[in-house]
Amino acid sequence: MLNRRRFLISSFVFTIGTINPMKCLAAFEIAYSEKTWRKLLTPAQFAILRKWKTERPFSNSLYGEKSDLLREDREGTYNCVGCDLPLYESKTKYDSGTGWPSFWAPITVNVNYRKDWYFVKLLTEAHCNRCGGHLGHVFDDGPKPTGKRHCINGLALIFRES
Repeated sequence: MLNRRRFLISSFVFTIGTINPMKCLAAFEIAYSEKTWRKLLTPAQFAILRKWKTERPFSNSLYGEKSDLLREDREGTYNCVGCDLPLYESKTKYDSGTGWPSFWAPITVNVNYRKDWYFVKLLTEAHCNRCGGHLGHVFDDGPKPTGKRHCINGLALIFRES
């Protein structure tokens, strides 16, 4: 009986970790409690960065909050709204036609990746390397030179003009 119980518990923990790797514990330079994150972020920013929600395409809105970064065309950097870490440079931004700000390359050391199961489809999730905030997903249909499309929630970013 004890072996079966241990097997069932282990299987449950493994399944939860596999289905939602975002919930697995990870060490980030900036790690706040949920209560603190809620104080620091707007409701939509919290939902995206900490609960992995996605804003609506083309409107770049969630819970009545809106981002204008889809149409931003000035030179500068796109930083994490949670910790202000520079994540993308304006020179890598392009119009993918998907309705979200898209980039063909990140500032390499500042963006990291995890596998993310979306229903039955395996995606590559992009997150901030300093605070772990969810940014969006990466696809293999982008332009040269990388062939990648970083499809990022505008409400997860803040633009800093150079």
